Amino acid sequence: MGTTSFLKRVRGLLRIRNQLVRECLAELLSTFVLIIITLGTAAQKIAFFETKGNIITSYVGSAIAVMVGIYVAGGISGAHMNPAFSLAMCLTGQFPWWKFPIFVVVQTLASFISAGAVYVLYYDAIWHYSNGTLTVSGPRETASIFATYPADNVSLANGFLDQVIGTGVLLVGVMGLMDTRNKPVPKGLEPVAVALLVLSIECSMGANCGCPLNPARDIGPRLFTYVAGWGPEVFRWVEGKG
Repeated sequence: MGTTSFLKRVRGLLRIRNQLVRECLAELLSTFVLIIITLGTAAQKIAFFETKGNIITSYVGSAIAVMVGIYVAGGISGAHMNPAFSLAMCLTGQFPWWKFPIFVVVQTLASFISAGAVYVLYYDAIWHYSNGTLTVSGPRETASIFATYPADNVSLANGFLDQVIGTGVLLVGVMGLMDTRNKPVPKGLEPVAVALLVLSIECSMGANCGCPLNPARDIGPRLFTYVAGWGPEVFRWVEGKG
């Protein structure tokens, strides 16, 4: 009885009553889960010479990560996990504009932290694979574990168009799935439907630029690689180099 009472008091002290803080923490956690799984699949594929993973495991793992992230925080923050989605919600009047920059910062911070967690988790494998040199290009590059880079011969214009189309399809698909006036997804299975949508986009539009579809997913980890030793080259677009 005494233990139960103590735990109740602790829960009361730790309970967060401010709604904005609750939403930010939920968004932080859901985005963290999304990105750590997504980057983890890339780390297993690249740092282990594709003996522990491949393009299929990366696509499936990152799609399931979207599903898990939505289940983690969908009922609290909406589990946006993506500045592009937050912007779309603002444009359609379903999310207040004043929250938009806050969510973008939280999503980017969560992605940065996730990149750090993956780096620590696969530290030995990354350094072994890279022969002790952290590079953005070349046969032993490891920067693409964290951020997306263009395939060979993809121009800046083509890369920009690739992301506009891919992200547009994602947003149209999610909005359609969320529209209660449309054919509804069975209650509770919305995250599964979104995950399948993401998987379909990855399978059809992932070749050019790795299919990030999410500014926070790319910017946060890219910033991490910049400060962690890969240097300013992570921000350069070099046509003809993947």
